[in-house]
Amino acid sequence: MFFVDTLEFEGLGNRSYLAGGARSALVVDPPRDIEQVIAAAARRGAHIALVAETHLHNDYVTGGLELARVTGARYLVPAGASVAFARTAVADGDTFTVDPHLGLRAIATPGHTPHHTSYVLEEDGRPVAVFTGGSLLIGTVGRPDLVEPRLTHRLARAQYASAHRLADELDDRVPVLPTHGFGSFCSSSQAEGEATTIGRERRTNEALTKDVDTFVVEMLAGLDDVPAYYAHMAPTNAAGPAPVDLTPPALADAEEIAARLAAGEWVVDLRNRVAFAKGHVAGSFNFEGEGRLATYLAWLIPWGRPVTLLAGTPEQIADAQRELVRVGIDRPAAAATGDPAGWVREGEHLAAFPRARFADLAEARARGEQTVVLDVRRDAERAGGFVDGSVHIPIHELPGRIGEVPDGVVWVHCAGGMRAAIAASLLDAAGRDVVAVDDGFDAAGAAGLTLTGPDGAN
Repeated sequence: MFFVDTLEFEGLGNRSYLAGGARSALVVDPPRDIEQVIAAAARRGAHIALVAETHLHNDYVTGGLELARVTGARYLVPAGASVAFARTAVADGDTFTVDPHLGLRAIATPGHTPHHTSYVLEEDGRPVAVFTGGSLLIGTVGRPDLVEPRLTHRLARAQYASAHRLADELDDRVPVLPTHGFGSFCSSSQAEGEATTIGRERRTNEALTKDVDTFVVEMLAGLDDVPAYYAHMAPTNAAGPAPVDLTPPALADAEEIAARLAAGEWVVDLRNRVAFAKGHVAGSFNFEGEGRLATYLAWLIPWGRPVTLLAGTPEQIADAQRELVRVGIDRPAAAATGDPAGWVREGEHLAAFPRARFADLAEARARGEQTVVLDVRRDAERAGGFVDGSVHIPIHELPGRIGEVPDGVVWVHCAGGMRAAIAASLLDAAGRDVVAVDDGFDAAGAAGLTLTGPDGAN
């Protein structure tokens, strides 16, 4: 009998897989922090014999090289990926033994990248699962525009062909196990569902139900923004990521925190947005540790800028470190925990700003107050409808465009509150008066605000 264990990384919207038999196992697309992978294999009593990459990842730093070094496993990397380290170069049709009766077969599935490779897990020659990386996802496929703009159209057509190859070669019952597609920006669109099969995808995936020209045009038209930090991930993976250091960072007192802020470094408060709004170090930014910390902090921070982490407990700092190394933010410059009152110098006070609902905004407008409404959702989200008269600056563009926000009290909103909290902290640090709208956007219309767009009243 074989097993397949799924390792989920919700912050990045990805999955890794541990699969094997009684003696040995395979790991597909491992995270950079490899301890949990090793622990999962230990629980299974299986030696990690193979580590396989489906492609050079654009959205996170892999732990594959280090995992192979630590365990002595063969490191399988697609032959077309240009890397600076020794590995087993994998070509279409190559096969490998995972465990007695359990093998792995490579299928070239270009599209997400030119060298993308999927792996079919076979028990006694019978396909029992396929690891599709960024190729065939749940209801969609991996986006083809992350490598080189001049290759995008060609890769989109290749992605279509790869999806059809998988569907043609594999039985309907074979489970499809993708790396991306659970919130990752590597997915060309987001689909519902946690599990799928070749048969289900054959019936529902647009790459398998539409003609190639229609599929390519519609997919390319629907692609969302690309996080800025993606530009650093593939080069890091190609060079060979260094082992991670997750030891606790040096502790900073109030004087050091102030000095780091004065030097232009980033001080990031990991507490929830309610606590941050009530009281925080002036100039600090709020990226909730339980939100999509790695994605949005890595997206917004000037790459390489030192970062100091603030949190209630050391455990929260440790969790944040683990999230951040996955996207190449390796060592916090410093950290502080405990009571926020201890993060400011004697005689200084914590800053604060109000939170509100869309109903509060509607009431303020009804009273005749002059309100600046800032929408920090992405373009694709705003296309579905927006508050009439609102200013639109996507959250990832806000650090460089704060000067474009009109004068006055800024009521900032997103789709659910998390990004609004980040934006509110950026504006607050810049000296603006701000109100963070901590509410779901679907409440805007119900509150009486006039909406414009396809779903709006105008």
